[in-house]
Amino acid sequence: MTIHPIDVILHKRDGFSLSDEEIHSFVRALVERTPDRLLVTDAQIAAFLMAVFLNGLNPSELASLTREMRFSGDTFDAAPLKTFTIDKHSTGGVGDKTSLLIAPVLAAAGLAHPTPEGVPGICVPMISGRSLGHTGGTLDKLETIPGFNTQLDLPRMAETLRRCGAALIGQTPRIVPADRILYALRDHTGTVESPFLINASIMSKKLAESLNALVLDVKVGSGAFMPSYERSKYLAELMVQTGEASGTRTVALLTGMDEPLGRFSGNWIEVWECVDIMRGRRHPLSSDLIELSNALSGWMLHLAGRASSPQEGALLADRILTSGEAYEAWLKIVQAQGGDTSLFDDPAAHHHPAATRTLKATETGYLSSMDCKQVGWAVQRLGAGRAKPADPVDAHAGIESHAKLGDRIEAGQPLFTLFSSDERLLDEPEQMLSETIRIEPDAPVKQPLIREIVSAASLQSAS
Repeated sequence: MTIHPIDVILHKRDGFSLSDEEIHSFVRALVERTPDRLLVTDAQIAAFLMAVFLNGLNPSELASLTREMRFSGDTFDAAPLKTFTIDKHSTGGVGDKTSLLIAPVLAAAGLAHPTPEGVPGICVPMISGRSLGHTGGTLDKLETIPGFNTQLDLPRMAETLRRCGAALIGQTPRIVPADRILYALRDHTGTVESPFLINASIMSKKLAESLNALVLDVKVGSGAFMPSYERSKYLAELMVQTGEASGTRTVALLTGMDEPLGRFSGNWIEVWECVDIMRGRRHPLSSDLIELSNALSGWMLHLAGRASSPQEGALLADRILTSGEAYEAWLKIVQAQGGDTSLFDDPAAHHHPAATRTLKATETGYLSSMDCKQVGWAVQRLGAGRAKPADPVDAHAGIESHAKLGDRIEAGQPLFTLFSSDERLLDEPEQMLSETIRIEPDAPVKQPLIREIVSAASLQSAS
């Protein structure tokens, strides 16, 4: 029996549970459509997304949608590598560049202990995304490196993993194509924040990598996609359950996103910050970035059997960062993917914004709060993100933070420096930032960066 997309939309709109066959049919229509054979239109896809956003998905529907998206195109078979495959994924934040540190750290750890076949003992097949809503995208950052190819096909990704221990790529037309289509439309249909759509998007990509283990960074706070701690935790639980049910050991860290992570928020400037860290130049305002990267790497090293605990793994990760081993692994990855590594000798010299402006404090006190999502939108409107899917991004747009929450601030002290390629784009972001910054007489209570760990064990003990 033929299942028409409109019937699927109407069923979900009216609160009915979709069958495996309905979800299969809708996803196949997504990926098999052509310009002269529109099996499902953009308007129908948008309607489906909104129906899911409003009515949610039950566990059976969510498992079915994730599975159909995962197998909507080619999947990576890691078995021939005979190694431990692991990845990390973030739900998205402002200045969130941990992937650029974690991949080299894990690659270095794997290169230090190769398999008998000569393959790194740990491999990180990292399929990443582009900017979405107020958050940045790993691919946009990597593509500011001249020549860096994020569109490797699966055989070339496997070869890069054999040589380097990590590969950082995007979704080609054949890797999880259903998610590529839905991902682009979610940003423009008001459906980004659905925990069900986020789960299906992230987990379909991650499970398509043939992972042994996965560590998730689920953001909480004003810069997170989820509007409350409870909703963020619910998303973390959904993803851990989905991963574990698919045979992948999965752990989620709920981490704070009440301010930009690290010193820079943008594209090239985030690469610059990470290169500085890997080369031993640790700016004080990068300390939270280093802490979170080490914590996530620590869990990955623990799950991969390189550390007896996540805490021991975090110490090992920091040693790899400070020793220069991560930087050497980074150079190998960039070279293998066609990137020009000469820029890393002096990354600051490659930063060429045509227009800059500094926002200064108007009063003395303590930096007490900000709406981090508002900060993210300011970065986007400087040119670092997209208003619509086909928009280019400005490699040099973004902001530099000069203070962290809880810091003592003096009137006239710089708070943010704004970068853009167009002077006309500075006014609105400057206004957005000035409106969201709160300076109070008393120091705020400092929240921990890592709020909670969600794992199969924690879910079992809570049930």
